[in-house]
Amino acid sequence: MSIRYTEKELDMAKPKTTDDAKEQLIKDFKAVIHDAEELLKATANQTNDKVAGVRARAEENINNARRKLDELEGDVADRARAAYQATDQLLHENPWQSAAIAAGVGFLLGMLLGRR
Repeated sequence: MSIRYTEKELDMAKPKTTDDAKEQLIKDFKAVIHDAEELLKATANQTNDKVAGVRARAEENINNARRKLDELEGDVADRARAAYQATDQLLHENPWQSAAIAAGVGFLLGMLLGRR
């Protein structure tokens, strides 16, 4: 059985920016870690040496993944904070230009939405 997606569904699934892509990656990564932890809990009763070795490697990989995920989240947060500060500074340095741009964008959106 194959699943087919429409162009619209595929376009909606694409991240719009690199930050969106990072946030989606973080979300997906958290889901994988959660599923792996659940799998480890489900196999906790099995005491076979081979299973114990696989469990130990999986736990180590999960811990490494969690550490990398925390680093990635910190990077995304730092970039968002820097973008906010740059925008805030720009708005404070050029308040009238910012207001004029916002009014122009609002006017254009109003015109486009009014046509429908």
